[in-house]
Amino acid sequence: MLKEKDYVYIQSYKHDGSLHRTWIKGFVIEVSKERIVAVTDRACVVESDGRRWITREPAICFFYPNQWFNVISMIRKTGIHYYCNLASPSIYDGEAIKNIDYDLDVKVHPDGSYLILDEDEYAQHGAEMGYSEQLKRAIGLEMEKLIKKIERRESPFDEKEIEELYRRYQYLSKHNGKWKK
Repeated sequence: MLKEKDYVYIQSYKHDGSLHRTWIKGFVIEVSKERIVAVTDRACVVESDGRRWITREPAICFFYPNQWFNVISMIRKTGIHYYCNLASPSIYDGEAIKNIDYDLDVKVHPDGSYLILDEDEYAQHGAEMGYSEQLKRAIGLEMEKLIKKIERRESPFDEKEIEELYRRYQYLSKHNGKWKK
């Protein structure tokens, strides 16, 4: 069972089952029925083609077992930037946090403005991999839900929540005790 202060691999797949991307590793700071929150800080990322790179800044990553998206909040000098992936609900299977990436992404700037990305890739992969109409409807509904959360600055798009989670990460990564609010 995954718990606070564990390190975890994060794996993203494509609809056809191929591995898309792996993060080595995330530091778990919260586990609940609603979400898993892990921090990647200068983490190694491996792409499906074998290319490797290191993340440039700390990022608080939100994985949801009941929602068709995950959110990466990157803490930069210019503010908190978000990258949202439309993806299957995330699961932890004892090996890694896993989900299926469905191409569509939303980039959110510190001022709350956002941009939907990769609509062409979504259409192409949908045709190539046979996304069903039911799947497309689910992704569309989740996109609407995600946009509403962004516009309302609801969790995880609340800057104060991100700051609190980052303080929790800093404490937990340096101490043996449990986090106390």
